[in-house]
Amino acid sequence: MPNVIVRGIPNTVTCLNLFSGCIACVMAFEAQYEWAAIFIVLSAIFDFFDGMLARLLKVYASIGKELDSLADDISFGMAPALILFSLLKEVSYPDYLSGLKDYIPYLAFLIAVFSALRLAKFNVDKRQTSSFIGLPTPANALFWASAVVGFHRFLVSPAFNVLYLLALVLVFSWLLVAEIPMFSLKFQNLSWKDNKVSFIFLAVCIPLLVLLRTGGLAAITGWYILLSILTQKGK
Repeated sequence: MPNVIVRGIPNTVTCLNLFSGCIACVMAFEAQYEWAAIFIVLSAIFDFFDGMLARLLKVYASIGKELDSLADDISFGMAPALILFSLLKEVSYPDYLSGLKDYIPYLAFLIAVFSALRLAKFNVDKRQTSSFIGLPTPANALFWASAVVGFHRFLVSPAFNVLYLLALVLVFSWLLVAEIPMFSLKFQNLSWKDNKVSFIFLAVCIPLLVLLRTGGLAAITGWYILLSILTQKGK
């Protein structure tokens, strides 16, 4: 019985990720962006710990990997897509797009589609054991949640052009499946030599969170992408 309980711990945490993601979807659909963002962050925390617990407890099962992908597609694919869907129903549209304002919000679901493609690719790509190829889905979800909460007033103002938002949807959809190597924050030890990039990344994250607060995670995602590209160019 104890072994059965131990084997079930990582999957239980994954289910908490999924549960939080479902609540985030409901909050996003109701345009309660702050709560949606909170539950996406909770999902990201559970997503981090389920893998860690599986390694610590030496629990390896194919069902855990599949369950993790399904949970991630809800928490980090559908939830941010619904946040953007609700936002695109709020924003101001220029006259030349006014006839399409009832249809444009559905473009938000490109995020969910490309997140699913990203997760499927990750499951079969043997190169992504210690790093990533393409933007990880949690980073993408945290970007959208943070951007909408942190800069909501600006995004819905008449001064903001919705085309910029749609361009970001296309860029981030591409980043999810792009052949761009991106570093992982998994620490094998605490040495500077082995974790230099991660330490540099975290050192910049702190002031970004202090300065931008709720919008800080969006800036951190941008910093993560930039540092990943610079790191690869330096090799």
